[in-house]
Amino acid sequence: MRAFLVLLMIGACLTATANAQATQQAEDFAASPLTIERIFSAPDLTTSAPRQPRFSPDGHLLTYLKGSTAHPNIYDLWVYDVRQQEHRLWLAASDLVADPSEMSAAERARRERMRIRAAGIVDYQWSNDGQQLLIPLAGELFLVNVADQQTRKLNLNATSVTDARFSPQGNFVSYIHQNTLFVFNLNDNSITQVSAEASATEHFGVAEFVAQEEMKRMTGYWWSPDEATIAYTRVDTSPVAIQTRTDVYADRTEVVSQRYPYTGTANALVDLGLWQRSSGTTTWLNLPKRHAEGYLARVKWLPDSSRVSYQWQPRDQRSLTLYLQSREGDEVTEVVQETSSTWVNLHDDLVFLEDARHFIWASERSGYKHLYLYRTDGSLIRQLTSGDWMVDRIAAVDDTTGFVYFTARKASPLERHLYRLSMTTTTPSQPTQVSQREGMHSIQFAPNYRSYIDDFSSSTQPPQVSLHGPTGERIAWLHENSINASHPLAPYLANWSYPTFGTLTAADDQTLYYKLTTPPLMADNQQYPVIVMVYGGPRAQRVTNSWGDYFSQYLAQQGYVVFQLDNRGSGNRGKQFEQAIHQNLAQAEVADQVAGVNFLRTQPFVDDARIGVFGHSYGGYMALHLVMRHPEHFHAAVAGAPVTDWRLYDTHYTERYMGTPQENPLGYQAADVLTYAEQLQQPLLIYHGMADDNVLYTHTAKLSYALQQAMIPFELMAYPGKQHALRGRETSIHRYNLIADFFARHLQ
Repeated sequence: MRAFLVLLMIGACLTATANAQATQQAEDFAASPLTIERIFSAPDLTTSAPRQPRFSPDGHLLTYLKGSTAHPNIYDLWVYDVRQQEHRLWLAASDLVADPSEMSAAERARRERMRIRAAGIVDYQWSNDGQQLLIPLAGELFLVNVADQQTRKLNLNATSVTDARFSPQGNFVSYIHQNTLFVFNLNDNSITQVSAEASATEHFGVAEFVAQEEMKRMTGYWWSPDEATIAYTRVDTSPVAIQTRTDVYADRTEVVSQRYPYTGTANALVDLGLWQRSSGTTTWLNLPKRHAEGYLARVKWLPDSSRVSYQWQPRDQRSLTLYLQSREGDEVTEVVQETSSTWVNLHDDLVFLEDARHFIWASERSGYKHLYLYRTDGSLIRQLTSGDWMVDRIAAVDDTTGFVYFTARKASPLERHLYRLSMTTTTPSQPTQVSQREGMHSIQFAPNYRSYIDDFSSSTQPPQVSLHGPTGERIAWLHENSINASHPLAPYLANWSYPTFGTLTAADDQTLYYKLTTPPLMADNQQYPVIVMVYGGPRAQRVTNSWGDYFSQYLAQQGYVVFQLDNRGSGNRGKQFEQAIHQNLAQAEVADQVAGVNFLRTQPFVDDARIGVFGHSYGGYMALHLVMRHPEHFHAAVAGAPVTDWRLYDTHYTERYMGTPQENPLGYQAADVLTYAEQLQQPLLIYHGMADDNVLYTHTAKLSYALQQAMIPFELMAYPGKQHALRGRETSIHRYNLIADFFARHLQ
């Protein structure tokens, strides 16, 4: 009850602040209605914050990506001089290539996995000596000399290069071309082919499909710090069955044969090799034989280059083991093993200290993700953090001062803050909170740890980017984003509605957090329709004290109450909260969303006969379950790119939560939308991209057929040539106008 009252007080304060802002803006501007066309048109309502900010190795320069006013989605390279406190354009994408939006099929697929929507310069890297920048663009590689800003193109005899980077000491540039690993020598311009030539089923130095899509491992090779060795993968896709799909575009149809590992079927075989630069030979570790069936999750070298670590997870994902492997490929040591009766989540929080004898490791063994200090012989020194709260990620480890900096949800699951803790103290201590403003902080430290970038937003403040000292003091704004008379949001703030937050209780007495956005002007004794915005998928979190989405704001201004709730299974709440969904998808999640609607029906301003639900991807899956299984609560639904049959989804994601169809047939049946298709009674709109290689269009095709066979009417919109994210301004405007029109017809 106390938490509920505190959240209500926070919500009241935010609403009071919002009302004050709206009143002030109303004095300066005529109230302009927010439209869907305006949401997806320039200038960006949020304004363009620096993208991918990165410090130079000495910390004096800060580079970032930003689009121009004329071409906001084509990024150029900018620089902020920390000492001079000035921004300037360093390199325009159009200065390097004639068409900055051009990319190969391999790069297009990689960007889809990385959720990159922009064109132009979307990636770059500093050399460790700070003398050069490496920029991949349009399948080619460019070097920028920092001293004179001169640019040269590397002569690689290849036009579809991906995953390029400097070697640790800056003597080489490595890259992937046609699934083969190469190294370019910057001293003599020679090219060395590291791996064997790739074939149709054997790839080298790349991450396989499930590694990219589900494990967030986007690379398949790793340099040793001394540049003497490269660890790289060999991916044998021959066991994976070929699935044929038809991608329909506006002007053509393409038949795509893809090795896609449906749940319960064979995965690719992944091995790890160690290439010695001196001899040009590779020693393979034979991981599939060493560990049986499973996944290569992470790879990382020790600072002294003596050993390489790798993390292996068996196919059932109920354990995760950290190994240390000698660089010669012979001696291997098991260091840490995590186990679970459900699944073990992957993380990127392994940091080896400079002495190469100690490391920091993250674990959820206590029920919450925390940090532990180990020796490299596998002995635990001590637990660094503890409590009923989650560490997000390690931001920096300063060996000189002995401090570890990390972001966490200690203050509230709805907020992410930066904390600092000494690694050297032997007595338990609470971390020091460095960031102060309530909201969500994303942190990136300079290599010398003397400053950090804070990317911040809250429910009342659009994203801001600032430069800070290590104890939290702000040094400079990089993007203040103050809402003043010239801000793109200014004309709309007189009608703005800021959300409030609250809590509910799940069936197992765990706390559920929700966000509620109401129409800006509400009449007494009037009831309003509701749209439940749902995602609900594992590990995801949608209810946070951060800047919200504009479609929810548009709906509120159209007279809807907009409601979001993070059901059990969502992230940053601990293992008990997450694992309620184990082998039983769409049960606890559905029950929690129904509990949310039951709460809404007690509110005097809610018309409980006009409640709709909208979600995309896993949210589309949830929307279908809710409208089919609970038509008494949900009176219209929009499902975007929905999963309908988990047998059509990939191994790593699906089996983590459901096991295989052979092991858990009843769980799959209960989780599948098709089980409930004939129960549909309420209006339904489905949309899907016709070139979706993640949630295949087959999901929607199977549901469409089932509804047609049951003679149940529904609405369907197919988007030719579009993948899972359905990118593009015109597509976005069309899609959201379609959704708004659907709800207007059925709820207003």
